[in-house]
Amino acid sequence: MLAEIPAVLVLNPKDNVGVVPANLDAGRSLPNGVVTTERIPRGHKVAIAPITEGTPVLKYGQIIGYATRAIRPGEHVHLQNLAILEVALKHEFCVDNAPPVMVPEAERRTFDGYDRGNGRIGTRNYIGILSTVNCSATVSRYVAEHYARRFREAGHDNIDGVVALTYGGGCALNLKSEGGRILTRTFKGYARNPNFGGILMIGLGCETFQYGPLVEEAGLEEGKTFRTMMIQNQGGTRKTIEAACEMIDDMLPDVGAIRRTPQPLSGIRLALECGGSDGYSGISANPALGVASDMLVKEGATTVLSETPEIYGAEHLLTRRAARPEVAEKLLSRIDWWRDYTAKNDAELNNNPSHGNKAGGLTTILEKSLGAVAKGGSMPLNAVYEYAEEVKESGFVFMDTPGYDPAAVTGQIAGGCNLVAFTTGRGSVSGYKPAPCIKIATNTPMYEHIKDDMDINCGTIVDGTETIEQAGRRIFDFVVETASGKKTASEGFDYGDNEFVPWQVGAIT
Repeated sequence: MLAEIPAVLVLNPKDNVGVVPANLDAGRSLPNGVVTTERIPRGHKVAIAPITEGTPVLKYGQIIGYATRAIRPGEHVHLQNLAILEVALKHEFCVDNAPPVMVPEAERRTFDGYDRGNGRIGTRNYIGILSTVNCSATVSRYVAEHYARRFREAGHDNIDGVVALTYGGGCALNLKSEGGRILTRTFKGYARNPNFGGILMIGLGCETFQYGPLVEEAGLEEGKTFRTMMIQNQGGTRKTIEAACEMIDDMLPDVGAIRRTPQPLSGIRLALECGGSDGYSGISANPALGVASDMLVKEGATTVLSETPEIYGAEHLLTRRAARPEVAEKLLSRIDWWRDYTAKNDAELNNNPSHGNKAGGLTTILEKSLGAVAKGGSMPLNAVYEYAEEVKESGFVFMDTPGYDPAAVTGQIAGGCNLVAFTTGRGSVSGYKPAPCIKIATNTPMYEHIKDDMDINCGTIVDGTETIEQAGRRIFDFVVETASGKKTASEGFDYGDNEFVPWQVGAIT
């Protein structure tokens, strides 16, 4: 039975706007004698106090923008009367850095994972085909499709599949440039991700991005479960496909022989992601995921927040939680990099929110960012990593990535993430092989509408039937179960072959 839903949600006593959980028509009475003056769509903002032109609009107790004209109580607050002006944020370092109270070792939970050695624990057991250049993408997909048919017929129960991760570039770039270094880190990270039991790299032969130096830099050695090949060396596409299938056939017994064993939750590296956000994201799913993130950190796990353009305007909340001043300084340096990068490319950090975000009630990047950082919970920020850099610190960390979801998650998986928790208000539906992707809905109507693609409904928080803490516990339990082999909705549909999107930076000549 649903609890009585308030007409408006006021998230902080300082706020002069509230969020409406359901569509409100004009003339609807709200608390404090406020009456709506027009229709307010669900998930959108309504003024709960007079706001004069040029003064801050407050949500979460923080500035999300400024009124572009006078706004009366009861008015819809959105694109027509709210915009970003320059906001001077106060960046305090480490003032909220309190060491977490860890769960005692003897009481910590475990999950059933694949021990790859050297502390690397997998939650899945895939064979990956890494196509290092667009010119080898078709061959790589042919090989993967061959095994898709065979796996359906033969049933290799302990191998999750053979996946071709293909890339649209790989040539005509300077590998010593920033973009070249990012690409190298990305492929190196995927080759070492613990969710792969075997890897086959396929190149063409004449491209700039040669896998030889990459393999050497990654410290990888050819053997039964790691192989490389060039199409030009093999004598063409058909011969390459035949040879590739022989190589994978040789891998199958060794990859299939490894079994799940009990592992500490310190083996979990969880990517924290959001996409298709709406006005409920910062109220329900994101803070609930933040609770789950805190619980995982207290168990010794690692959680990785990302999307630098989508923490812009809320970074002051993270610098306060930095474990050390240099961590806060690195975060701010990455934001400065983005200011310079967007300016050089005739763009701006304020080009967000997207069309869907705005339709869902988000007006400015400040509003979106304040909701997005809630995914990171309240633990100290232990480290800041560049894109696709190997995550070595445990606890809560940040990775510099674009806001584009496939590119962001690609960086996190390259960094070592073996699970993805993905909150969505509009209905993002992607998978991210080799990492299982847990979809978390922010509102019940969307969850019910595309239920087949969602794993968890946090609309219960808005509906009043569950607290943020209760929903966070559900997410935590689901993460542990998924790490142990429970399939997510996207895995049930075998989605996730097309979301390998390395971030492309710089000139292609």
